[in-house]
Amino acid sequence: MNNYIKLLNNLDELGLTNIKNNIDIYLNIINSGEKSVVDALYELSSLELKSKQEKAILACVKTANFPFLKEIDDFEFEFQPNINKKQILDLKSLRFVENNENILFVGTPGVGKTHLATSLGIECAKHRYSTYFIHFQELMAQLKKALAENRLEARLKHFSKYKVLIIDEVGYLPIDTDTANIFFQLISKRYEKHSTIITTNMPFSNWGEVFGSATIANAILDRLLHHSHIISIKDPSYRLKSKVEYFSSSSNVSS
Repeated sequence: MNNYIKLLNNLDELGLTNIKNNIDIYLNIINSGEKSVVDALYELSSLELKSKQEKAILACVKTANFPFLKEIDDFEFEFQPNINKKQILDLKSLRFVENNENILFVGTPGVGKTHLATSLGIECAKHRYSTYFIHFQELMAQLKKALAENRLEARLKHFSKYKVLIIDEVGYLPIDTDTANIFFQLISKRYEKHSTIITTNMPFSNWGEVFGSATIANAILDRLLHHSHIISIKDPSYRLKSKVEYFSSSSNVSS
């Protein structure tokens, strides 16, 4: 077995797939004198490094539990003109993560809150920030189960560790006071340490109804709003867009 075959086997063994797949190209380039050995090795190692970085990003995105993979560029800002696009793009810079700031998307169902929250989360995951997406009701179900099994502190610690925690659909269903207290504990543990992204259909003035106590609601809001960006979306439902366009076109045809 010659050294060329041994080299290919070694690259396989080391998992350097991109170097192996491109080695013949670069050997020909070196032999033709187009590149030096050092330059060729540098470019080969860069290809391998880029591939590993891309795989790591995909792994971060996969483990973040996103409901879908839609990014900021996929959002139709023209349909939601009241959203400050510059503000969203600034948030995309992820300065809010470094500053441990929260983001709260407030608006009626279907206006794009979850899309924007998820898109920012994907951006965070791409930059290797530990990120996790979870629906509010699922989060509280897990924490209540942990309480019943006498392991609440461990579960709170688990959700507190994420650099960015996205909690979707706060306020769609009311919860009891005990559950509200658990949520308060989680927000308190994350306060000024990590970033939390919230989507809610409920105005802050009505959070007392959601949490069964104005006192608990105010305590939660106090910590969420202290260092935060609030994006209120008052435009029509994006989900109704296709139906509106359909009926508009149908009306034009009939007329």
